[in-house]
Amino acid sequence: MELGSTASVRVPLFRLNDRDGPAVLVCHATGFNALAYGPTARAFERLQAWAPDLRGHGDASSPSTDRYDWDGFADDVATAVDWLDRPLFGFGHSMGGAALLLAESRRHGSFRALYCWEPIVYPPRFDSAENSPLVARSRRRRSRFDSLEDAVANFAAKPPLDALHADALRAYVEHGFTRELDGSRTLKMPGPEEAEVYRMSLRHETFSRLSEVRCPVIVARGRRDGGAAAEVAGEVVEALPDGRLERWDELGHFGPLEDPARVGAAIEGALLAAVGAVE
Repeated sequence: MELGSTASVRVPLFRLNDRDGPAVLVCHATGFNALAYGPTARAFERLQAWAPDLRGHGDASSPSTDRYDWDGFADDVATAVDWLDRPLFGFGHSMGGAALLLAESRRHGSFRALYCWEPIVYPPRFDSAENSPLVARSRRRRSRFDSLEDAVANFAAKPPLDALHADALRAYVEHGFTRELDGSRTLKMPGPEEAEVYRMSLRHETFSRLSEVRCPVIVARGRRDGGAAAEVAGEVVEALPDGRLERWDELGHFGPLEDPARVGAAIEGALLAAVGAVE
């Protein structure tokens, strides 16, 4: 189904599994899409999983303003929450974690509990210059491949996506690229748009609003391999009224897509335990 968000954005909302329990909203990382998290969500045994393509990603439309202010991603989350009827559980990866935290800080009670894997929520000492390598890399992204298999083989052979589980990688490519009439695949989110998302990633005020997040939040981080999101995860927890840090030293920033079955089971267990639920 497709929902209407701010800035004339149309947000597709997908159901990722066939469970009948309480709902969890799954929010993807920058450059990814909802269906890439299907393997993670299928590990849930008691939670039904729903996931939006956030603006500009997957099949979602781009904002009419051509700006990727991260408040807009929180607007997309709120749109999905309204349709699903709050309160929900939430799982967000990277950008998706930031969007969930910002949405809950603006509208208390949207979520019963959140699980955020290395959310992009940085203290004020970080400035936009620190994201310039990601911006530059996105602008140079290869946008076309001869086939689906060509695209999958390309990403599987080099970092950072070589760390992804085969099922998650294939789902990312299948939903993140348009199939052309000649069988070739074209990237749905152009490199310059992805670069703009990264450029704006240090310009939102989520860190200063963490004290307004009332629900329990589990912040997970992978190994400390130089990634800023892992480095500041402890500071994010300290700024939350009800935060807990979970360490996965054997996985990296893409942990939920690296080992979807194990991480998915842990997400479900942590969310239910956070509210004292045996559902």
